[in-house]
Amino acid sequence: MSELRGVIISHAALAQALVSAVGAITGVDGALLAVSNDGCDSGALSARIIEAVGAGPAVLFVDLPGGSCLTSAVRLAKGKADLGVVTGVNLAMLLDFVFHRDVTPAEAARRAADAGGKAIRVPAA
Repeated sequence: MSELRGVIISHAALAQALVSAVGAITGVDGALLAVSNDGCDSGALSARIIEAVGAGPAVLFVDLPGGSCLTSAVRLAKGKADLGVVTGVNLAMLLDFVFHRDVTPAEAARRAADAGGKAIRVPAA
């Protein structure tokens, strides 16, 4: 299987900031692309996502578990085995993803969600 591409879909410039942070930490370039919903309607957002995904396969990482970013991602991924979707994107899940892209989109999405969830903690004071 070819390596997966990750497409981060967010409000404003969050996606680009996450791509930049992952690149700075890992030195891996080209694994993630940023898509913002800034200044576009759902049709334009879908077009941006389609362009970023390219020929697939890909995992779509969405900032919030609701709203236009998720709606567009889910609509595009419905019925497509070569697209996975994860909500609540965070840096920990993206770091895990860039080093584990030799699996199916569904497996990569589950793995990323698990890594991202494990990273959420309330540290002892």
